[in-house]
Amino acid sequence: MLVTDAEGQRTPRLAWRTQVPMNPASVTKLVSTVAALDLLGPAYTWRTPVYLGGTVHDGVLEGNLYLQGRGDPALVTERLWLLLRRVQALGVRSIHGDIVLDRSAFDPVTTHPAAFDGKPLEPYNAQPDALLVNFKSAVLTFTPAPDGRSAQVGMEPPLAGVVLQPSVPLAPNGNCDGWRGKLRAQFRSARISFAGSYPAGCPEGIWPVAYPDPRGFAARAISGLWAQMGGQLQGQVRDGSVPAGLTPAFEFASPSLAEVIHDMNKFSNNVMAEQLFLTLGLERGHRGNAETARTVLHDWWASRIDNTGSTPVLDNGSGLSLNTRISAMQLGRLLQTAWRGQTMPELVASLPLAGVDGTMRKHPAPTGAHLKTGSLLDSGVTALAGYVDGLSGHRYVLVAIVNHPQAAAARPVFDALVDWVAQDQ
Repeated sequence: MLVTDAEGQRTPRLAWRTQVPMNPASVTKLVSTVAALDLLGPAYTWRTPVYLGGTVHDGVLEGNLYLQGRGDPALVTERLWLLLRRVQALGVRSIHGDIVLDRSAFDPVTTHPAAFDGKPLEPYNAQPDALLVNFKSAVLTFTPAPDGRSAQVGMEPPLAGVVLQPSVPLAPNGNCDGWRGKLRAQFRSARISFAGSYPAGCPEGIWPVAYPDPRGFAARAISGLWAQMGGQLQGQVRDGSVPAGLTPAFEFASPSLAEVIHDMNKFSNNVMAEQLFLTLGLERGHRGNAETARTVLHDWWASRIDNTGSTPVLDNGSGLSLNTRISAMQLGRLLQTAWRGQTMPELVASLPLAGVDGTMRKHPAPTGAHLKTGSLLDSGVTALAGYVDGLSGHRYVLVAIVNHPQAAAARPVFDALVDWVAQDQ
């Protein structure tokens, strides 16, 4: 644990085992965030070039449409719709060729989504991709029908070639607790079905699910959305490369980095953090892979945070790892450096506000604390780090990490620690 002045001008109020390297879980995202704000700038945007591989006549593209992924972490369904709408604004209604997805900006990720904890359908296990569409996840909705007999099943984005069971029966007097398990869902690459029922007393249910075939998700989502928008495709959606010398028809810009880290940190989105991590490798080290990204972060840490050789062990950008190690003192220095930096407002605004939003919304009461949470409870990790405003007017850096099989038991202690710092007189 560490509680110290944000400006670094006072003796710490609390310091306990601050030099011990610990697994910080998702608190790792603070390192990725501060480095990206420093190296890329808060106004940085990801660009997805779109190419027409032929001429357009009477609404027909005589050739391929190329989408070149550059790591955009926020290409969700509604933004993919906007991208395809811009294609249609170029006069393209029918493609007499293929839609080609160029993912070469990032090296292929070979890790299986189930590798970390055996839960491949959990969206938090989605792997990064140069052309990441909707976090490789579909959102299922279950809406009770007025007749009281069934719930209508919906899915966004629409996935081409995937048969979705249109409705499930309602279970009378069903308890809403554990409603997902009661559906007895069966997820296959070409069919999603349910052998169970939906509790009649529940409101609309929303279930984000990672697609069982993550590599094929983008192709199905793009094909399905293009068809839903009235577009026609003579060929197929497939992986490939943009031909040399072809000029983009336009580049589709992401939200700014400042907006991306807001969503990433408030809700601890792992795959967004991995996209950011690999982007640092791509932009600063010219290779979109984990090894280059780690080198970029190591060099940045030595030049901006600590040049004594005391560098954290960073396995990836999200903290979904058993190998990452950082001490409370190192995190304290990171947060103090960031507090004195030009992009401090963007960093603080991205952190969950205790008792108000994000992963800190269940804190017992609002305290004026902006804190990043971390949790790998199956692996015995819980962590908390960020800034706390004291009643005295002083601002503090707070870091607390527990690595222990009963790490979850530390959460009430963390809550009490935050309140103790906030009540400083």
